[in-house]
Amino acid sequence: MDCRNRARTRRTRHILLLAAPLALAGCQFDSATLGQVLGATSQMVTGAAQNSEATVGAAIREALAIGSERAATTLSASGGYAKNPVLRLALPESVQPVAKGLRAVGMGSYVDKVEADMNEAAELAAARAVPVFRNAVAQMTLADAIGILNGGDNAATQYFRGKTESSLRTQFAPIIQDSLQKTGYYDSYKSMLGVYNKLPLADKPSLDLEQHILERSLDGLFVKLADEEKLIRQDPAKRTTELLRQVFGKPKP
Repeated sequence: MDCRNRARTRRTRHILLLAAPLALAGCQFDSATLGQVLGATSQMVTGAAQNSEATVGAAIREALAIGSERAATTLSASGGYAKNPVLRLALPESVQPVAKGLRAVGMGSYVDKVEADMNEAAELAAARAVPVFRNAVAQMTLADAIGILNGGDNAATQYFRGKTESSLRTQFAPIIQDSLQKTGYYDSYKSMLGVYNKLPLADKPSLDLEQHILERSLDGLFVKLADEEKLIRQDPAKRTTELLRQVFGKPKP
């Protein structure tokens, strides 16, 4: 609850508590009647505070739902990963000797095909991530939401990742595997590996890339989610619902 809400709640409490005895002045009442009036007053004040906190909680959940959907939509578009210089998936550093070795003998097209399939698989997976994120958003508590509102530009994303990444990774793994199958990655991988194994190189690192693709795909989603959260907090034009405007338009306490 921000300072204005707390001040409003205090003013409401004072007004109602002062109004109660004035309303009863000159009337016959017993202790039970007075107890009912003061009890109702307390419930009104408490209800106002709870409604304000519930609004904050709903807005945080809505911001995460909207932000994750925007992030997934952006990354699931053709080239969403591949054309983004920050998020584009490439072979990990440990496997770069393979890429360099193949390119040195004019076989760089095998590397290019594998990396293209990796990025396409990440894009296909991103399109299917929205319900996974929505389920995670639904688990957020009211206390978490209020803390997030008063946090930094990526507080919601940090909370979201810290609380859900392990579960998301488990759920996301089969999505990545299915997407890799659809892009033809495994065939491309086998072709690259077959060519690579014929090269007279002594040091041949593991080429098990599924985990690498999974981690980089999730990293990209969280980076985009953080971008969207920052926009919702800072740019009024990105607050596309009344609830977001109501909560994120208020100054922090």
